[in-house]
Amino acid sequence: MYEFDYWKLFAGLGIFLFGMQILEHAIKDLSGKAFRRVVRDYTDTRLKAIANGVFVTAILQSSSAVSLMVLAFVGAGIMNMENAIGVILGSNIGTTLTAWIVATLGFKIKIETFPLPFIGVAAAGLVLFKPGTRFYHLNRLIIGFGFLFLGLDYMKTSVEGFSQHFNPEQFADLSLWMYLIIGTVMTALMQASAATLAIALTALNSQLMSFEMAAAMVIGANIGTTVTVLIGAIGGTPPKKIVAASHMLFNLVTGIVAFLSLPVLVTIVKYFIDISKSGPMGLALFHTIFNITGVLIFIPLVSLMAKGLIRFFPERKTELSVYIANTPAEEIDAAIMSLKNEIIHLFHECQLYTMRILQIDRELVFDEPLPFEKNLKNRKKRISTQDLYDDIKRLHSSIIAYYSRIQSQKLDDAGIYDIEKAILASRNIINVAKNFKGIQSDLDEFESSDSAFLNQQYNRFKKRLVSLYHEMNSVLTLTDMDAQYDAIIRIFRKVEQLDEDFIKNTVQTSCIDAQMERDLSTLFLVNRLFTQACRMMIFSVKDMSLTRERTDAFDKEIER
Repeated sequence: MYEFDYWKLFAGLGIFLFGMQILEHAIKDLSGKAFRRVVRDYTDTRLKAIANGVFVTAILQSSSAVSLMVLAFVGAGIMNMENAIGVILGSNIGTTLTAWIVATLGFKIKIETFPLPFIGVAAAGLVLFKPGTRFYHLNRLIIGFGFLFLGLDYMKTSVEGFSQHFNPEQFADLSLWMYLIIGTVMTALMQASAATLAIALTALNSQLMSFEMAAAMVIGANIGTTVTVLIGAIGGTPPKKIVAASHMLFNLVTGIVAFLSLPVLVTIVKYFIDISKSGPMGLALFHTIFNITGVLIFIPLVSLMAKGLIRFFPERKTELSVYIANTPAEEIDAAIMSLKNEIIHLFHECQLYTMRILQIDRELVFDEPLPFEKNLKNRKKRISTQDLYDDIKRLHSSIIAYYSRIQSQKLDDAGIYDIEKAILASRNIINVAKNFKGIQSDLDEFESSDSAFLNQQYNRFKKRLVSLYHEMNSVLTLTDMDAQYDAIIRIFRKVEQLDEDFIKNTVQTSCIDAQMERDLSTLFLVNRLFTQACRMMIFSVKDMSLTRERTDAFDKEIER
């Protein structure tokens, strides 16, 4: 009695999804202009996309692999929706070559035999090449393919006993629609329509199954192969879900049409091939004919299908702005005030981002969750530092766009000055985020280092940041202009003093501890970017708070 290997299936699914993730990220990292141009050139029209889908699938002998590559291209943003659907259509024709190979040679090319060499070679490449280089990302791409196919192979072999112990003779009296279901389920379980095709061809050749039964089973195999692509789209972006849904829609509709017109298609096959003598060849022809028929049906519907699926899977972008979204730029006074308030919002979100990088508890600076954190209810997950950084950039883009709309209005000199200073503040804030993103890995190393001195410096960075944010946020609450000016000057001088103290302390420690020499360069670089970020934070508060006269006085004061 064959026992189903659930754990192997589960492990295969995990390896498969992991490979899909690595593959997509590698494609993003490798997708320079030249790479994007090649992809566009070979799929820039509907017919070329279909033709290349046929060709690549015929080479790889796996429509699932091609469909998964398309998912990765769409996820990486280098293939548009209509052309992606075109490749999917073509892959269904290309996969029919498997039936011809089995029917004529009795041998099926198994691309799944390559994952171990892929993984072995690529793993060595990841060790040998420096992270971030093109060769490193190329090896990530290769190892992604390796894990992808290894996962597929695990999933198939976990149920291989199912196909080995399957006896079509015991289902001889079943209706044709049952063979359709059997073909669908078998392919969904084994993650390979080729295996179901091989079983159908073998049964037909041994006369254990009529031609119509085998044909119904082949139609089911086409429907079942959509499961692999649907799994690949799990947790993906709306574009990836659209491609997966189009693949399922095409195969499902084509399968229904082929099943309903089965007598007609069988008659056409009999016109070319004597199925009583060459049943497997006839079944291979049937497989090709009904897939080509499906493509001919869908070619004129690609645009319509893409638009419909886009409506069904819309990209729901969370509104990040708090003030400018609902304030018309034509209401100049209100618009300028909203712009300033939005930049203060950006300022606080940037503070949260830098605190997250240094693993500082939000409650040490803020009493309530910030707007980005409140939006988590829609995201249903904990916001990461990368999510925060991406949202900060998106909010800054919205601020720049709103600034441009205000700028197009009739403004007096005071209004022009106000928005120019506000937008300068926003640029300083976004540069603070960039600085911290650049030193994040170094700060992580300081925190986890065996060196007590590096741990100590890491904690000093944390204390410097929390102190700075408390003082700057207090400035924003002041109403007295002179008090604001004095506080900003005092904060700036404190930052400069802390910078000097850090340098002196580091140099003194390095004289005592010779092992510190190798860390000096990194420490000084991190401190320089950290201090520069602190200065830019102060400059942004200065530009948001001080009048023109006090701004000029501040600039002269810090130049002394």
